Formats: sequence, C-alpha cells, structure tokens
Amino acid sequence: METPAHTLETASSQSDQQRRGIRITLAVIALFIAAVMAGFINKITTPRVLSDLELRANGTFVFEQPRIFKDFSLVNHKGQPFTLAQLEGKWSLVFFGFASCPDICPTTLALLKQVNDQLNDDIREQVQVIMVSVDPARDDVASLSQYMPHFDPEFIGLTGDFLEIKRLATQLSAAFVKVRTGEHADDYTVDHSANIMLINPRGHYHGFIKPPLDAPRVKLTLQSLVTRFNG
Repeated sequence: METPAHTLETASSQSDQQRRGIRITLAVIALFIAAVMAGFINKITTPRVLSDLELRANGTFVFEQPRIFKDFSLVNHKGQPFTLAQLEGKWSLVFFGFASCPDICPTTLALLKQVNDQLNDDIREQVQVIMVSVDPARDDVASLSQYMPHFDPEFIGLTGDFLEIKRLATQLSAAFVKVRTGEHADDYTVDHSANIMLINPRGHYHGFIKPPLDAPRVKLTLQSLVTRFNG
C-alpha cells in the first residue's frame, strides 16, 4: 500500500511531466507559426517571376538569346570615360534622348526615377539608368552635368563623338534623326526611339521595354527579370 508521501511524490512527478509536455507543445506551435510567417513574408517580399507572355503583356520583350554587341567609347556627364565595361555587373536601362527634348525625354527620366525609388533595395543596387545623348553637338559634359541630376544624382548621361553614338544606337536598334525646325543652324530637334534598352550584367543586349511606359509595370517586369536572371 502506497504511503501518502509516495502518492504526493508521484503526483508531483506527473505534474512536472505535464508541464514539460505543455512547454514542448507550446514550443512546437511557436516554431510552426514562425515557419509559416517566415514563408508568408518571403512570398510577399520576393518579386514574382513573370513568364515571357506576361512580360510581353507588360510591354517588355526579351530575346531568346541575349545579343552581344561591340565595345564603344563615350564619356559620362562627369567627364569620365564610359565603355562596355561600365555596363557589366549591373542591369542597365539605356535610353536614347537629349537635354533639350521637350517631352519624351523628361517624361521617361521622371518615370524611371519613380520606378527606381520603388524598387526593392537589393534590386535597386543592381540597376543603373543611362541616357545616351543623340544630340552631342549641344549635349556636352557641362550641359549633361546640369541636366541629369534634376532627375536623380545616380542617373548617368553619356555623350561623345556622333559616329560612336550612332554605331551604339544601331547595335541597340535605336533610331534617331535630326529634324530642321528653322533657318538657323541650331534650329532643329531630334526624333528618336522611345524604347528603353535592357542590358544584362554580362553586358549583353537582353531586350527592351516599349512605350507607352507605365511605372508599376516597368517596376514589376524589371524586378522579375533581375530575380529570374539571378536564379
């Protein structure tokens, strides 16, 4: 026959086991909830990878095989040399325009500023925005150094020899032509392609985004491209 002391000891042991069981159960539940929350957070923060069909629906056209193009020699708006090597290591959004452009150029650069500000931090670090001037006669380093920071201090403006710019534009399928607007030598504008060329981190022509441009769609497709490329 069990003594009262032994009965109390047995009850205390069972109570301790129950408490340990409850603590283990609560710990398992907490770990499960943490895992679910981590998965949910990862899902909502990781950019969705779009199919080629979805990309086209958003105005982005990706080549089946990125195109290798020849080196070039231009200068940026800080007076520093800029070649194909400066396109490697990051995604480059290349736009052909000019500082005195009345509409398309400032609108496009303002939109790219909006997109850049909304990108995830890790994506933004992998992207650079570049405007290549199609009017190098008027867009020298001094004028571009005043123009580009109006949109973003990190945006890059390029100028240089006209034939060098023309060769680069041809390789990236960007057409432009001078159009006379008056009798004087400076009375002209430049009609040009409004596409945004996508250069991947290998320095290859990856595809392009065609107008009309929409900031949410450009952001969505750009984050998708970077995520897919890194994957």
